Amino acid sequence: MHSVVNLIYGFPALTTAGQPLSDNQYDFFHNLRHHQDAIERFAIQHGLLKLPDRSGTHIDCQAIDTYPLRKLNLHPALDLHLTEAEAEAPVILVIDYAFGAQAFEIMENLLEPTGNGTDAFTFDFSSISIMGKAGILAGDKGDIMLATAHVFEGSSDNYRINNDLRPSDFPDTEKVFQGPMVTVLGTSLQNRDMLIKLQSDWKTIGLEMEGGHFQRAISAAIIKGNAREDMPVRYAYYASDNPIKTGSTLAAGAMGKEGVKPTYLITKVILEKILMDRRATPPSVCESAA
Repeated sequence: MHSVVNLIYGFPALTTAGQPLSDNQYDFFHNLRHHQDAIERFAIQHGLLKLPDRSGTHIDCQAIDTYPLRKLNLHPALDLHLTEAEAEAPVILVIDYAFGAQAFEIMENLLEPTGNGTDAFTFDFSSISIMGKAGILAGDKGDIMLATAHVFEGSSDNYRINNDLRPSDFPDTEKVFQGPMVTVLGTSLQNRDMLIKLQSDWKTIGLEMEGGHFQRAISAAIIKGNAREDMPVRYAYYASDNPIKTGSTLAAGAMGKEGVKPTYLITKVILEKILMDRRATPPSVCESAA
């Protein structure tokens, strides 16, 4: 729930407050955690609407009106195409981490028509972006993975994806892998032989817990006519561990500062993609998937 708000509002909030800023953009973003309250207050005054969970799902949401952003002094590394026409300014809906199969329920309900009878309406979402962390099989911690398909662990169920993200969207300095991802039942899938077989059979580059569930709901919504078939869908993950590499498994501990760069790099690319699409009059969805 922090990376989108921090990337958009962190620089103008601290600039307005006269706070010292680091020349290194990733050190700058890492240090924003010390100023969360001030950034949030600033964001609420400039288009952020907080939507805390009231259902017991433990999933908070945010809505960001992009129209007020045109008057802000945004971070110089952030290239957002903002419109001067208020009626055309997209709204970005940010949804916190779902957990496993919970992702299907969240996305299915979001894309379903709301209301009854003549009062029913369906949000015409412009795009859906899924961002999260995952185990990598082909690289190292901090590398980036772009899904071309999601395969469910222990079954032949699979969903191909026309991912709107490409390795060319990221700097040449970053290691970006593109290929199928396995949606696993839990973090218990750490068996080296099984993971190597998944690599061999499916050419998978990594494993995560929500992508297949998200895509199952999106595909169902398209079939039902609740979502456009040409709606851009984006899946990007940064590697939190490599379960087949000694010293890089989940047991090695959290990433800490090492996770700042890929988190904000993916967030930056997704935001720029959302606001570059001039069809983006309807709201966009930016999901976070652990």
